[in-house]
Amino acid sequence: MNRTALRAARLFDGTTCTDDPLVLVADGRVTEVRHGRDAPVPDDAELVDLPGATLLPGLVDTHVHLSFDSGPDPVAALADRDEDALLTAMAVAADQQLAAGVTTVRDLGDRGFAALRLRERGGRLPTIVAAGPPITSPGGHCHFLGGVAEGVAGVRAAVRTYAERGVDVIKVMASGGMLTEGTDVAGAQFSAAELRVVVEEAHRHGLPVTAHAHALDAVRDAVAARVDGIEHCTCFDGERVVLPPELADAIVTRRIAIGSTVGIAPLPDGMRPPPLLAKILPGVLAAHARLIRAGALVVAGTDAGIAPPKPHGVLPRGLGQLVELGMTPLEALRAGTATAAQVCGLGERKGRVAPGYDADLLAVAGDPAADIGALLSPVAVLVAGEVVRRAAGVAS
Repeated sequence: MNRTALRAARLFDGTTCTDDPLVLVADGRVTEVRHGRDAPVPDDAELVDLPGATLLPGLVDTHVHLSFDSGPDPVAALADRDEDALLTAMAVAADQQLAAGVTTVRDLGDRGFAALRLRERGGRLPTIVAAGPPITSPGGHCHFLGGVAEGVAGVRAAVRTYAERGVDVIKVMASGGMLTEGTDVAGAQFSAAELRVVVEEAHRHGLPVTAHAHALDAVRDAVAARVDGIEHCTCFDGERVVLPPELADAIVTRRIAIGSTVGIAPLPDGMRPPPLLAKILPGVLAAHARLIRAGALVVAGTDAGIAPPKPHGVLPRGLGQLVELGMTPLEALRAGTATAAQVCGLGERKGRVAPGYDADLLAVAGDPAADIGALLSPVAVLVAGEVVRRAAGVAS
């Protein structure tokens, strides 16, 4: 059995930090974690030496769109691509995620189940958790992706179809969105009864539900429907962001996973955020900071792909933003690894460096538990124990 041994200065194992680890990998999984500068390397193991680096689980982004190319008009670019071109572009996006140390992504909206087809095609990819086209109303947010359903019977049938197709999670557009002209970000797209049916039917098939919700009413309805997660959780009432205490309490108590849309790359010269986003963003960040202080289950769902400030692989910046919102660096690291893996339904395989877990690993220069910005300096990335990215000077 061929083995790999990775020696680093520090280890963040998904929960805690230790010094001088030696991590042994075989057949795509972690087999042993030893400690001490003099920990012996097995004779049959190839040593990857990472002096001064921190080894940690590969990062997990809970909200990406591999179908979108992070360009100035990702919707038009997608419309211009046939199926072969789409899968090629998605593979490029997936590779960009790997380059940043993101080894698992949850794709929460593609065209025609393309993320499933990409996963089935294989190749060097991050692990892909796929929702398929989000379920939306006629003319609703992202209707052009193909997930339109109407009425209680319509949404129930849609969930059944998605379950048969093999999705891992149901994504429902509970409100309008900024990427789709003509939709109302302050208005609900489905009735409370329709959302309840989405959740009931999905849970009957063993699938979690996460709801896109900018509107305050949509957040309320999603919480009442007992969704498993809420993306964005903007709580916009048409004038301002409002997070009522009783709504915050319900989110915390029910452990609803909040996908905070953090992670922004520097804006290209001359580019400005949309006026509505600029207006409400400070309120959204303040509301999410409140949820963090209250102990809510908050993870980083970057929405990678939807615009130039949201390139694929932006998650390290998103975890830095969670620190700005009140998490400690250690809490942000957990949010981007073990906790995010649990939210994606992969908590028994991903997000930890421990025996039996997949050997999806990231090494960064410096100590991200002291300075989260170290995540921006990857030196090695491994997927299933195979080195897929290695900085110059990394010895083996």
